Amino acid sequence: MAYKIIVSPRAQKEIENAIDYYALYSSDAPVHFISLLKEAYETLETNFFFRVRYKNVRDLKIKKFPHSLYFIINEEKNTVRVLSCFHNKRNPNKRPKA
Repeated sequence: MAYKIIVSPRAQKEIENAIDYYALYSSDAPVHFISLLKEAYETLETNFFFRVRYKNVRDLKIKKFPHSLYFIINEEKNTVRVLSCFHNKRNPNKRPKA
């Protein structure tokens, strides 16, 4: 059964900021980022048991980009809630804690 992906406002803003940043330097990079982000969402819909980072927060690295999706799973509601699209080179103390 496919789980529904719910993107939090924080994650949506981080995604938009990443796209805007990549658009400053390349016309192809934002398109590639979006494509790999969609691929990550498809993975989360069916296979979401990735490493637990903190309590019930898990992460999935976006291929070829220095970002990871931090998310929590609600098995009762069949949802995956994306908390953050965190840039891996940033201060690790700012990672989402749920």
